[in-house]
Amino acid sequence: MRKALFCLPILLSGCSLWMPRHDPDQAWIDLHGREDGRLQAVQVDGQTLEDDRFFQVPPGRHELQVRLRFAVDASNVGSDQDLPRTCLLTLDYADFSAGQRYRLKAGSRGFRPWAQLLDERGESLARAREGRCGAV
Repeated sequence: MRKALFCLPILLSGCSLWMPRHDPDQAWIDLHGREDGRLQAVQVDGQTLEDDRFFQVPPGRHELQVRLRFAVDASNVGSDQDLPRTCLLTLDYADFSAGQRYRLKAGSRGFRPWAQLLDERGESLARAREGRCGAV
């Protein structure tokens, strides 16, 4: 009995790791690099999301906001330690299509974050603009 009680929290926490089913009437946006926790979905059209692992939106125009955590190389800072940095990026795209899968890919160059939206073929559709950086 104790073994069953011990395993229950582990099993329940595992359920939260599963992604929900893709609604075919909406567009699905995967976050590239999500496994390390560096890239998180924050808002769609100004509304805060409950799940930071993906976006799922109806067809049409939407504004997506993501949080990107990255380290600035020590050589760019003039230090012997990397500098942790967190930035918000906003991406506007007008042509999300129902049933389509997209990928939001993000990274950094020095102090500057970047993100772009890719279609299923890997073609770039839109680039995000940098928002504020710091404790966000």
